Amino acid sequence: MTVDPEVLEVSPSLTELAARYGVATEYTDWTGGSVRVSASTLIGVLDALGVPATTEREREAALAEHDRGYWGRALPATVVGRAGAATPFWVHVTHGDPARLWLRLEDGSVRTGLRQLENNRPPFDLDGRLVGEASFELPPDLPIGYHRLHLQIGSLDVSTAVIVAPASLPERPVGRTWGLSTQLYSVRSRRSWGTGDLTDLADIAVWSAARHGAGFVLVNPMHAASPVAPMEPSPYLPTSRRFVNPLYLRVEAVPEYAYVRHRSRIRKAQTQVQARAARSGQIERDRAWKAKRAALETVYLVERSPGREIAYRAFRQRQGRSLDDFATWCVLAEKHGADWHQWPEELRHPRTEAVSAFAQKHSKDIDFHCWLQWLVDEQLSAAQDSAVRAGMDLGIMHDLAVGVDPDGADAWALQDVLALGVTAGAPPDEFNQLGQDWSQPPWRPDRLAEAAYEPFRALVNAVLRHAGGVRIDHIIGLFRLWWIPKGALPLEGTYVRYDHEAMIGIVALEAHRAGAVVVGEDLGTVEPWVRDHLRDRGLFGTSILWFEMTEEGRQPLPAERWREFCLSAVTTHDLPPTAGYLAGEHVRLRDELGLLTRPAEEELAGDREHQQAWRAELRRVGLLGGDAESEADVDETVLALHRYLGLTPSRLLALSLADAVGEVRTQNQPGTTDEYPNWRVPLAGPDGRQVLLDDIFDDPRAAALCEAMRAAVTPPA
Repeated sequence: MTVDPEVLEVSPSLTELAARYGVATEYTDWTGGSVRVSASTLIGVLDALGVPATTEREREAALAEHDRGYWGRALPATVVGRAGAATPFWVHVTHGDPARLWLRLEDGSVRTGLRQLENNRPPFDLDGRLVGEASFELPPDLPIGYHRLHLQIGSLDVSTAVIVAPASLPERPVGRTWGLSTQLYSVRSRRSWGTGDLTDLADIAVWSAARHGAGFVLVNPMHAASPVAPMEPSPYLPTSRRFVNPLYLRVEAVPEYAYVRHRSRIRKAQTQVQARAARSGQIERDRAWKAKRAALETVYLVERSPGREIAYRAFRQRQGRSLDDFATWCVLAEKHGADWHQWPEELRHPRTEAVSAFAQKHSKDIDFHCWLQWLVDEQLSAAQDSAVRAGMDLGIMHDLAVGVDPDGADAWALQDVLALGVTAGAPPDEFNQLGQDWSQPPWRPDRLAEAAYEPFRALVNAVLRHAGGVRIDHIIGLFRLWWIPKGALPLEGTYVRYDHEAMIGIVALEAHRAGAVVVGEDLGTVEPWVRDHLRDRGLFGTSILWFEMTEEGRQPLPAERWREFCLSAVTTHDLPPTAGYLAGEHVRLRDELGLLTRPAEEELAGDREHQQAWRAELRRVGLLGGDAESEADVDETVLALHRYLGLTPSRLLALSLADAVGEVRTQNQPGTTDEYPNWRVPLAGPDGRQVLLDDIFDDPRAAALCEAMRAAVTPPA
């Protein structure tokens, strides 16, 4: 797209057009200053929304088309309401004609007699036909769910989706609880295949619950990665968020494994992968998946029992086209590479005749990938059941990533509801002063509404299917998301607004039905009212101890001033574990990688001041001995910091498994790709030696921290 020089200034027409499509023309940055968005950015973002806006003529035509689109629609694309409240909506019919409305509820019952409201808006001339607008409201006593609103116009029936969400998620009667957070792939056991798996997850849950009273395990996103090497290491850049990475399967836990004739070959492969993993300093996903896939292909050939076959076919039917699309993409990727933009033209959209022919020809290969997803679903269910049976209040808490790989399965299958000409990211802030580009295509708000939000509904439903909770990464993106035009720098983006009533409403509705809690990662630049909205809807926020400072940013925020409805932790996966943070690992690493914006000495001095402030706070509340000049033992400080969480009113507290074993290295260094082995660091102790899950169960350091967390959430006798 070429921008004409005449539009370097933001004209009134461009401002109006941006406003109609929810594109911000100015915003407040992290310093509190007001930033005006450039014309080129606005034009690039509007172009990704399918709106030409380069010239004044194009903008005038786009504004007229927007009017025509609005008045030419009989009903809104989707009507979203809250239970217990009346919801107004408009109807367009030929001026003077009656509007006959009725509702078909999710259970099949019918409601009529919708109340009409006053609307004095003058009719609109649509190609010589006067179109009038009437206003009605949905009654406040509608049940939550997905319904259908019908409008009778003569003999024509027009309908639209109605989503009624809970006003607020009910508080689960779990009181206060704590849980472990873990990057599961990094946690090997003696019987896993080079990476942590779902059996390991079940064991973590049972150990922490039965021995230490944990109420949940928060795990990294387990979304699917490409089956083609090299496998993307970041769990936050998946090929699909709807489906799960089969790398997490435990082969021996598949029922058909018992009937494999030559199991010794599979056991030998597992032993070889584990031996290699023990010697390697990094997690080797490709090697692990190659061996595990070969074993699974052998198990796949075993005939299933009649009951198992029925269960599998029922799973495929329930998952429907979404699963077929995902499995088809996997096979296409194995034939043509993992970037669908490079495939033959006729295969670049899932609804072409060529794709249908390919699917028919490769039906057995596609079935294999569908089968893998069935196995993952079974093992996820087993892990959640084990967690709950062991006494967990919530069980497994999954993590939902912000977006997907632009070249991957979801971007291919859902391309009609994604904005492919931009990428999502974040504006500049204190820690990333050039902004961030996550390279992920964002949802198109207009197309989501046209699709009745079904792709988003399916996504949230899938992540909650076998979970007691979900953490939503960058939940602020459900309100507004930073869009960066193609070829622009991250700081040259702008915000695009979403219908947060719909997005948050769907999250609340699906969580209500799953009986799950929702934790929103609401760190970074956040409009103040957003946190209030999340709290009103019954969603939890996130607090990280190192970031909890007073408004002046000079002193730790006293524990009693922390938020109650929050998941609170000392650290996060984008920082080193606490022992590493205390050692200044986050400064040393950024200096080594050239990521600092000021001299390392200044950064270290600021970090020491920050840590001293926290040690002073720990001493103030009696959790740390000594005076201001003394240096406390690292283990003593780590323990005190986690005990400090117990002084806050936060309902959910988290202990990183990396902290529990004394790990020093970070899992991820923002701002890098291959400069640091992000998401490839196997779990290790303070000496750098790998730690097996089996050994953690009897580790004194882990036991001490877990017991501190139990004490933090246990009411005094």
